[in-house]
Amino acid sequence: MNADIIKPVTSRTLKKMKDNKEKITMLTAYDFSTAKYIDECGVDSILIGDSLGMTILGYDTTIKVTIEDMLTFTKAVSNGVKRALVVADMPFLSYHLNKEQTTLNAGRLIQAGAKAVKLEGASDFILDEVHHLTQSGINVVGHLGFTPQYINTIGGYFVQGKSYENTIKMLNAAKKLEENGAFALVLEMVPEESAKYISENISIPTIGIGAGKYCDGQVLVIDDILGKYPGNIPKFVKQYANIKEIMKDAISKYNQDVKTGEFPTKEYSFNLTEEERDKLEHNINK
Repeated sequence: MNADIIKPVTSRTLKKMKDNKEKITMLTAYDFSTAKYIDECGVDSILIGDSLGMTILGYDTTIKVTIEDMLTFTKAVSNGVKRALVVADMPFLSYHLNKEQTTLNAGRLIQAGAKAVKLEGASDFILDEVHHLTQSGINVVGHLGFTPQYINTIGGYFVQGKSYENTIKMLNAAKKLEENGAFALVLEMVPEESAKYISENISIPTIGIGAGKYCDGQVLVIDDILGKYPGNIPKFVKQYANIKEIMKDAISKYNQDVKTGEFPTKEYSFNLTEEERDKLEHNINK
């Protein structure tokens, strides 16, 4: 066997990891180079999240993101990945109209390079969509708890499932998503105990974001863990770097060097040969 062959992560891989009690890692990415570095570091899955609306496009919510936006970034990310499982968010209104439109939009994301799509919620309509997509050969990840695309009906950024009754309701929704073909489930802003109970009572892997340590895996926004995003950082985010200050320091030094003439020096310039320079100077002096 060729040792250089890279075995890609699939939905089956994640299921085996859950069964073997191996933790699953997922991070968001929106561009080629970031996706490449995440992939090379061994992260299991990369999510092209509609969070790009806020981190990349500067929107105040994710509901302004379009399918065209998602296609652009899905292509960029997919080009940088060899191993990780690439999952693309289906943005607001791209799967809420009818099964035909949903399948078309999901299919376009798959053609752009994603290996799966993610949908929020578990209404009867969404469950029907999940079933239809999986029957059409498209892998689906579910998403319960806090669902950003429902921000206007939820009424704000609130932890979900904060009671026994709501936890059971969420578990039943998770089971229905599994029954209709979802191969994994994101749980966002859910109490740790609730996420643990749900994770232990469904067969598909759970990926937590603000849902505690008992989920089968974790996902965070890359800009948050790198300290790049200029907005508020959620309570559940651990920052591993402060890229914002590194970037600002480098940009400030560049700005200063150009204005003072310190850049570019000969080291960063190209020159004519002495013969060609003499010709040029001779022509100028005519």
